[in-house]
Amino acid sequence: MSEQQNQLSGTHIIAVGSGKGGVGKSTVTAGLAFALRDQGFSVGILDADIYGFSIPRITGVMGIMPEIKDEKIVIPVEKDGVKIISMGSLVDENQALAWRGPMLQGILQQFVNEVEWGNLDYLLVDLPPGTGDVAISVINLLPGASFILVTTPQETSYRVAARLGMLTRQAKMQVLGVIENMAYFECDKCDEKHYIFGESGEDLTAIATGFGGRVLGQIPLRKSMREAADNGRLSGVSRSEDAREFSEIAKKLPELAVKAEEARAKEPKPEPSEQCGDSGCAPSGG
Repeated sequence: MSEQQNQLSGTHIIAVGSGKGGVGKSTVTAGLAFALRDQGFSVGILDADIYGFSIPRITGVMGIMPEIKDEKIVIPVEKDGVKIISMGSLVDENQALAWRGPMLQGILQQFVNEVEWGNLDYLLVDLPPGTGDVAISVINLLPGASFILVTTPQETSYRVAARLGMLTRQAKMQVLGVIENMAYFECDKCDEKHYIFGESGEDLTAIATGFGGRVLGQIPLRKSMREAADNGRLSGVSRSEDAREFSEIAKKLPELAVKAEEARAKEPKPEPSEQCGDSGCAPSGG
């Protein structure tokens, strides 16, 4: 194990994923990171959504380049105490990336092994949506990571979320639970909850328990939070009443992360060559 890899040996690594795009996964990742920071933890965000990066804009670090030390080690950008590394800090926001296989793998390895994270309590990894090459590469690079699944209250979102959940279980990842984003809209005038995309109920619980997790919480649609994310001000509103759901979920994570590590220690470790994809996990090669 290299010195850079060893720096994460005492860190709780939590990958945040979704079965499909557009469910607010990156906003949830950033919201949880700032909420954990507010609890006094040292936190980092690794944006593994190489093609669809949005963490820099959501966190307010777009256009800020990370420093390079000794021509190799990357010093992550920092926002109000949270360390951040993203492809969005290295290329123009509007630049289209057409990288494949080995190049993607190389970038992800650099983000994990060549970034000076320091002594983090938590590293949140914003996965790309779905079960493609990048998500699988991250899972294989971070075998000690736990997993949080983000979904919205729609049948199509539930179905693809369940597939991603099964992939993580096949990869021997400990699933902390499911977060339902855009769960409802709360009317300012009547104080009633309006379930715009449908009310989840037992379906959400079934998905969570189906792959060993639980429902961590439901996050409503709020204009104030949407505007904060769009304008890079999520850190500044993390202690507000409008961000209370992020805070409540984040308070559950320390205990769940410890339990996940205890459970992981009891499981047989997968073979180093094992690769996981839509068809399951199987040894790589001929």
